[in-house]
Order: sequence, then structure tokens, then C-alpha cells
Amino acid sequence: MKKLFSYIYPVTKKITSKFSGDLEITWYNGIKHLNSTNANYSYGSLQKILKIGLQKIDISTCKEILILGMGGGSVIKTLQNDFNYQHKIIAVEIDPVIIKIADEEFDVKEGENLSIICDDAELFMQLNTKNFDLIIIDLYIDTKVPSPFLESPFWRNLMNASSTILCNASLELKDGNKIAKIVQLLQGKNYDVALEEKVNGSNTLLIANKNIK
Repeated sequence: MKKLFSYIYPVTKKITSKFSGDLEITWYNGIKHLNSTNANYSYGSLQKILKIGLQKIDISTCKEILILGMGGGSVIKTLQNDFNYQHKIIAVEIDPVIIKIADEEFDVKEGENLSIICDDAELFMQLNTKNFDLIIIDLYIDTKVPSPFLESPFWRNLMNASSTILCNASLELKDGNKIAKIVQLLQGKNYDVALEEKVNGSNTLLIANKNIK
């Protein structure tokens, strides 16, 4: 029997995905969250972290934004509700289960200004020929960033597609050298790079803006 919502006994739904493992939809402080086994996927600390990053970018100049790793769609809601963003968003999410959750649980649906693409972000960027004003990257399986997204080919494709990149780069310490290599790669292509550490007490954000002369 489904429990009625209360602040003591929140409604909880568990869903299993072959891509994302065990997922849980629950309530905390009156807000519905999407969590994996060990991490918040949407509408909790993650939403706060990416909002802090977006506040450091001039969203008013963006006419088209690409999101790699949509999750439950919290960054879409942040753009639309907190920044009054009314232009085109393309969101890429590999997991059809999560796309369904975003639709049914969080009312994130395709429309005139939102396209949702079920695809691997690496393959999408390999084939992409469009330019975006901003690319937002939040690519995790539970707490782990899949290795292709830490390698130079993926980041070269990003640089070919946008002059502004916001990446949730919370990595284990052993991957710190990979962040340094990514920063070096970006700087070599004339990007100004800022690393914001311990954002909301935990994650690292990478913000890159191309210095166009």
C-alpha cells in the first residue's frame, strides 16, 4: 500500500534501471527528489550546486543551451523558473527510465522550447554539428563519471560546439590529474577556466569561457 505523504514518513518509490541502477523518488523538506544509491540525481543538493554555477554565467545572452545528463530535469526547471529562460534547451539523457521519471514525476516534458534526446552523450557530441551558447555537463552513474567524459576527445568536441561550458566535476581525488589535464586542454584553446571547489559543501564546478579576441 502506498504511504500518504508526511514529513516524517515521506512517499518513496523505488525504480531499477539497467543504466542507473537503483533509483529512489522521495520527499525531503517538502520537495520531491530523485536519488541514486549514493547520490542526489535531481532536485536536492545537485540543483543548488548547478544554480550556483549558472549564477556566474550571463544566461541572458544564451539563445540555445545543451544539457548533457538531464537526470530528472532539475537544471531545466532552474533555468526556466529561476532565470526566466525562455529560449531553446536540448537535453540529452542516455537512460529512458530517467526520461520517463522526469516526465511522470517532475512534469518535464518536450515542448516548443525543450527537446529531449535519448542518447549517449559521447556519441551525441561525436555527431553534433550545431553550436550552442552554453553546454551544461552533469554526467554521472551514481557517484562515478564514466571515463570517456574525462578524456580529451570528448572535451575537444565540447569546445567545437560552445564557447561557454559549465561542468559538475565532482571527482574522486585519484581523478584530480584528469581535471588538471582538462583545464590545460581548455586553456590551450584560449578558454578562461575557473574551478569552484566545495560548492554547497561538496562538489567542484568547472566553468570555462572562451576568450574571443
